[in-house]
Amino acid sequence: MGKIKAEKVSGLKPKKKCCRKKTRCIKCPVVIMRMKKLENQGVSGKDLKKGLKKARSA
Repeated sequence: MGKIKAEKVSGLKPKKKCCRKKTRCIKCPVVIMRMKKLENQGVSGKDLKKGLKKARSA
């Protein structure tokens, strides 16, 4: 799959079920939901990258 930019994560189609591993995958429904929430708040650029890192680690 390669590297995906933080701006494009919210547009991905989520997996059917969350794997719930320590570091969540990019297509995890939880990660996509949190990224959509950040974009709706108007976050962009470096802050969006930080948000992706935090969403995956949670």
